[in-house]
Amino acid sequence: MFSRDVGIDLGTANVLIYVKGRGIVLDEPSVVAIDTHHNRVLEVGEAARRMVGRTPGNIVATRPLKDGVIADFEMTEAMLKYFLDKINVRGLIGKPRILICTPTNITTVEQKAIREAAQKSGAKHVFLEEEPKVAAIGAGMDIFQPYGNMVVDIGGGTTDVAVLSMGDIVTASSIKMAGDKFDQDILQYIKHRYKLLIGERTSENIKIQVATVFPGARDEQMEIRGRDMVSGLPRNIMIRSSEIEEALKESVNSIVMAAKSVLEKTPPELSADIIDRGIILTGGGALLHGIEQLFAEELKVPVHVADDPMTCVARGTGLMLEHIDKLPKQKTS
Repeated sequence: MFSRDVGIDLGTANVLIYVKGRGIVLDEPSVVAIDTHHNRVLEVGEAARRMVGRTPGNIVATRPLKDGVIADFEMTEAMLKYFLDKINVRGLIGKPRILICTPTNITTVEQKAIREAAQKSGAKHVFLEEEPKVAAIGAGMDIFQPYGNMVVDIGGGTTDVAVLSMGDIVTASSIKMAGDKFDQDILQYIKHRYKLLIGERTSENIKIQVATVFPGARDEQMEIRGRDMVSGLPRNIMIRSSEIEEALKESVNSIVMAAKSVLEKTPPELSADIIDRGIILTGGGALLHGIEQLFAEELKVPVHVADDPMTCVARGTGLMLEHIDKLPKQKTS
């Protein structure tokens, strides 16, 4: 078997891997479970995620990536190695070339950490590309023409906003405000409002099933259970969409303000194109109920959610792998 070219969406919440000729072959949570007594990896991905909040003291389920960058180098390396072994891309005659997506404002030190982790996991060459650019390509935008295209990629740890033209980023911003922060907002709201402690899994379920970010757009309710902070005993409560809209307001407004800031720095001709073509939302956060209406209302331009926004970056890496030989050599190592 020959070695293959591989595209990786190395996300704070999920890792998606695209293999040239095979498509998306892996979509698993960015979680590693380790046994602290023996300092060894027990589980990676979905199996490790199921352990979050449900393990004895000596087993810790951890996320090695934080805010789109590596927080724990050894765990990231172990996770990447596990995933690459699982999809079997190491050929008999060589290692795979890997294209990895990164947030727009990461430092050279953070870039080096990602590159080294990929190399130690078995990569021959490592190419780094900015996430919003790859997300735009994966969403079907033709960014190589002299027209303005705007993408807002709301991931797990970061939101990347970019205006693209002629195949490159014209203006961009990256903020550490995304899906994980939404989960924390919900968790904290319920803690303060109801004196009830819930876990991250419950918080995420609330976000998916009843949350909205546009006033009056959704009116649903959901029964949740947690631990009463006063009695210490389990307790059930009913939560409504309007409450979650209030809980998420501040964080979502930060993302809207980041998009406004990018628009304000965009050259007038490209701004005119964006009014015609609209803004594309990608990433898991694009699935948040009401976010399309909120952006359209606040930015006064058409807003569209990409088809299957969760996989836009991975699909974008697949399209870029077709032209991997043309990528700048300084992006390899």
